[in-house]
Amino acid sequence: MKYIEKFHYITHDIPQLTHIEQVQNACEAGAKWIQYRCLSKPDDELLKDINAIAEICDDWGTTLIVTDHIHLNGKADIQGFHIEDMNADFTALRKQVGNDITLGGSANTVQNLIRLAKEGADYTGFGPFFTTETKPNNYPLLSIEDYTLALRQLKDLNIELPVLAVGGIKIYDVEALMQTGIYGIAVSGAVNFADDFIEAYQDFYEAVKS
Repeated sequence: MKYIEKFHYITHDIPQLTHIEQVQNACEAGAKWIQYRCLSKPDDELLKDINAIAEICDDWGTTLIVTDHIHLNGKADIQGFHIEDMNADFTALRKQVGNDITLGGSANTVQNLIRLAKEGADYTGFGPFFTTETKPNNYPLLSIEDYTLALRQLKDLNIELPVLAVGGIKIYDVEALMQTGIYGIAVSGAVNFADDFIEAYQDFYEAVKS
């Protein structure tokens, strides 16, 4: 099983910071896992971003995951991909990228989680926990009870899959979420829009790890 960090930081298109600046800030705050999520640029601009971000991540020993854009595999120093399409065929994706690349998926139901585990996903983002401006969607929100029950079902089925809560999570949500048995937390807006980016990142990191 591949190493999966417990706290994932996700970049986004925001006016006050470029993706590269977000990554620089996150690495300076101690980030060990960054998901570059940019769905608004053509390939040449994506690769320009990714190459700059990969250099920063390499300097800090940080894992770089790219949201979707799996066609860019092999064109930059990318350690893995996170596929947001909940209907994506992970068996086919795994054949496409090979075993060394980390593949993460998104899930909203226990059935999603079970399928991802069977098809070879290395981890999954499970949510949304709350509404978020950074990634609008129409999926039902998941409660603390939903997380607890889902993780219990996976355990009963002897399925070992790192599951991370995601979607509008605030620092005061982390303790209750971690008590569900969740593997970790993924965050974007609560760090990006904080008054102090680095302090917010470190507060989350410590809350998840404690």
